[in-house]
Amino acid sequence: MDLYPLKFKPILKERLWGGTKLKDVLGKPIESDITGESWELSGVQGDISEVSNGALAGTSLKELIAEQGEALLGKSVVARFGSEFPILIKFIDAKQDLSIQLHPNDDLARERHNSFGKTEMWYIMDADPGAKLIVGFNKNVEKGEYIQSLEEGTLLDLLNYEEVSEGDTFFINTGKIHAIGAGVMLAEIQQTSDVTYRVYDFDRKDKNGNLRELHTGLAVDAIDYEQKDDFKVNYPSNKGVANTMVACPYFKTNFLDLNDSMHQDVSKRDSFTIYMCVGGEATITNDWGSTSIKRGETVLVSASSSFVDINCHGARLLEVTI
Repeated sequence: MDLYPLKFKPILKERLWGGTKLKDVLGKPIESDITGESWELSGVQGDISEVSNGALAGTSLKELIAEQGEALLGKSVVARFGSEFPILIKFIDAKQDLSIQLHPNDDLARERHNSFGKTEMWYIMDADPGAKLIVGFNKNVEKGEYIQSLEEGTLLDLLNYEEVSEGDTFFINTGKIHAIGAGVMLAEIQQTSDVTYRVYDFDRKDKNGNLRELHTGLAVDAIDYEQKDDFKVNYPSNKGVANTMVACPYFKTNFLDLNDSMHQDVSKRDSFTIYMCVGGEATITNDWGSTSIKRGETVLVSASSSFVDINCHGARLLEVTI
C-alpha cells in the first residue's frame, strides 16, 4: 500500500462554549455558530477519522492500522499501543470560557474508565485582547480547602490565570486543574482519551435548560493540589530547523518555522509523524506522494517513510511523533 501523506475529514463538535473561528479563520466546513472543536486525527471509539485525500479516501484510520499497523505507526508504537492510535489532534475555538476541569492519570483512567489518561499540550493560534487560560492553582491548596471552595462558590479565587497571545504554548500534566478562556483558538495535542472531570461550569445550562454534569467526587483524588510553575513552554523558534517544544512519554512536538524547503531523513524514526499547520502553507512529500497543507490542516506521514520534504515560501508547523 502506498502510504502517501494522509489528510482526514475533520470531525466537528458543537459545544456550549463554541464559536465561529474554526469556520471564519480556519475555513472548516461548518454551519453552526457554536462549533468548539475540530478533531483532525482521532482513534477515539465512535469518532474514528477517515482519509479525505488520494486513493485511500474513505478509508478509516482503524482500517489503515489493521492493514498497515507497523508500516503506518512504527514497530515501537505498535509494541506500546497495539492497534490503538495513541494521539488525538484537535483545533479548539472558545467563544466562551470552558468549564474548570482536569484529567486523570493513566492508572486512574485505566482503573475507572478502561482508558488512557490525558496529558495534553496547547499552542495558541489566535487570542482576543486580554484572553486568558486557567492553569493550576495560585498557591498550594489542601484537599479540604478545595472542597470548601466548591461548597462556597469561591474556587475561582484559588486558580492561576495566564494572559495569552499567538505562539504561547502550554503543557498540561494529568491532575492539573485548567480551562481555556473565552477568545482563545488553539491547537491541542493529547493522549487518545476523552476522559474529563468537570468541577465547575459557571452554573451554565445546556440547550435543554439542564446544568451540565459535574464530576466532583471523581476529581478529588485526581487533582494535583500543589502550585507548580511547570506549564508554560519556553521553546526556541530558530528558522529552518526543528525546535523542541515538548518531549514527554506520550508525544514529542517540534516547532518548524520555515521560509523555504526543508528535507528530513526519517528512516530511523520508527514513528508516524503528524504535521499541524498553524501558519502559512506548504507541500508535504514522502516516498509515495505529496499533499498540500495550509493553516488549520493536519497531515499524517507513515512510519515507513524514509524522508519528508517540506516545500513552502512561509509556513509554521507543529511536528508530532511518539
